[in-house]
Amino acid sequence: MNGSFSVPQSAAYPWPLLMPKAGMIVFLVAVLGVLFVLDILLGSVHIPLPSVVSILLGNGSESVAWEKIVTTIRMPKAITAVVAGAALAVSGLQMQTLFRNPLAGPSVLGISAGASLGVAMVMLASGGAANAIAIRQLGLGGSWLIVIAASLGAMAVLLVVLSVAVRIKDNVVLLIVGIMVGNITVSFISIWQYFSAPEEIQDYLIWTFGSLGGVFGSQLAVLCGVVSVGLLISFATSKPLNVLLLGESYARSLGMGTFSTRVFVILATSLLAGSVTGFCGPIGFIGIAVPHLARSILNTSDHRFLMPTSCLMGAILMLACDIIAQMPGTQTTLPINAVTALIGSPVVIWVIVRQKNLKSSF
Repeated sequence: MNGSFSVPQSAAYPWPLLMPKAGMIVFLVAVLGVLFVLDILLGSVHIPLPSVVSILLGNGSESVAWEKIVTTIRMPKAITAVVAGAALAVSGLQMQTLFRNPLAGPSVLGISAGASLGVAMVMLASGGAANAIAIRQLGLGGSWLIVIAASLGAMAVLLVVLSVAVRIKDNVVLLIVGIMVGNITVSFISIWQYFSAPEEIQDYLIWTFGSLGGVFGSQLAVLCGVVSVGLLISFATSKPLNVLLLGESYARSLGMGTFSTRVFVILATSLLAGSVTGFCGPIGFIGIAVPHLARSILNTSDHRFLMPTSCLMGAILMLACDIIAQMPGTQTTLPINAVTALIGSPVVIWVIVRQKNLKSSF
């Protein structure tokens, strides 16, 4: 597609350029560790920091209640935040590169809506509302069913958008098609809601707000496993994505199979966005905001650095949103989707104002 993507820097990075980027990744890892502990530390119940650290190190605590709160509630939620943030950020990065569109992302292109439709259809077939309680009641087999349904829904929407992208070389048209496909899937869900019981509609609306606190035990293991596979595939496509930035014709001249690259990107994005949407609900803005923030900070289009940086920054931003959402010191928990929009939108605006031309950040 037509775009103003900059040519990636050479594969042979001089050490003076390599070290600052490596140092940035180390810094982000440190920030991630601090926010992870803070996310576990803060909450409606005050737990002293030494006790939290002792529990995290496996030494237990003088209070059985504190240990149970940390190990069964706060730690799974923090792990979910890290996994979901990394998955959404990397899937957004791949979408923006594949479609060469700075506004591409799981939520904008209708991928999250497709995953939501898959989850809703599974819950409808099982006779229950699509909420975290119903997912947990389905057990481990139900967890895989949720992941498969959400991934297939996301993949179906992505294939439709990709088929249009092959025929129409226009970023604006592609964006409109993604929004329209997303609206179609939302319409199907609305029809289902119309014929559903009031309590099921209420439960589904709560699920659409997004939540990081409904994934425990076997469900968390399934989510981590599927996201790990998706991330491995994504990291393996770093070099092919760099070549795609130079244009498909140039990629073919180098003997690179652009079709196989697209297939792997579609598979990875479907697994990442689909699994997160299935278990946590449709969470927006992380997939759009984080890749732009990573490009702005690193000032490079090389996916060998953008992938790990986006992964870490997505996890950091999601942890920060979770800390804000739970409103430490109170019993109130805000919808995570609302908080990510509050933080993600200013990030995108800041990048636009700073770069003056959004496409130039690629």
